[in-house]
Amino acid sequence: MGDVELDTATEPQGDGRYRATVHGDWEIWGPCGGYVAAIALRAAGAESPLLRPASFFCHYLSVAAFAPVDLVVTPLRSGRTVAAQRVEMTQQGKPVLDAMVWSVGQVEGLEHEDVSPPDVPDPEELPARTDLWAAAEDDDSGAGPYAFWENFDERVIEWSARWPPTEPLPPTWRTWVRCRPTATFADPWVDAARSLIVLDVGSWPAGSRPHLHRDPPFIAPSLDLYASFQYPGSDSPWMLLDAHAPVAHGGLLSWTGRVWSEDRRLVASGGGQAVFRHT
Repeated sequence: MGDVELDTATEPQGDGRYRATVHGDWEIWGPCGGYVAAIALRAAGAESPLLRPASFFCHYLSVAAFAPVDLVVTPLRSGRTVAAQRVEMTQQGKPVLDAMVWSVGQVEGLEHEDVSPPDVPDPEELPARTDLWAAAEDDDSGAGPYAFWENFDERVIEWSARWPPTEPLPPTWRTWVRCRPTATFADPWVDAARSLIVLDVGSWPAGSRPHLHRDPPFIAPSLDLYASFQYPGSDSPWMLLDAHAPVAHGGLLSWTGRVWSEDRRLVASGGGQAVFRHT
């Protein structure tokens, strides 16, 4: 079992350089992309003079091995209320990820909300996926036996004992997750790292659902990831992942995602592009 705070931690090496380790507890087709991105976010946070991240965007350039990585954080703009940074991650000289991060300090401004959270039960009203697995011989519904899922408690919103499905399903996937062994984090950068990991993992479970009845010979690793951070989630152990993949065409899978707190505040939102690969 992995720990978000410990497993995304970075060690300063001086002059904006950091070192971290990609841990095997986050394996899902190799290291989960959102987890690798979260390491880059933590490096930016260690170097930023400001309070919290505002947005994150990265390109996944290669699949990392479960081994140490090197990071270089370059300041692009630094002001009283905003800062921009570039984070380059390499592994034995090979580019792994290139990210851009905005952070902000104490900022005043206009406020409004126009959001519609999904109408779903609270996590306490739903069964645990581990209990459902125990009652079924096979499950390939999107949250499989990868080590990644050992890092979360999960409460399943939609479940069918019959898998694969017999017909196309809507390209949406919603689930409640709670990090193990530590559920919440007071540090706003670690809190955002938690949201980033959860946001990223929804792409394939949503995008594969219209096709799983045909047992398609594809996976779709992400090319990139964008996230904006709205409300802190530090007082919400459970997070609701709401993922949607509206279009798959021309070898690409487009997806969006939102992460909600237990009281239905929008914690983070974003999306990305994935490219199909034959299995």
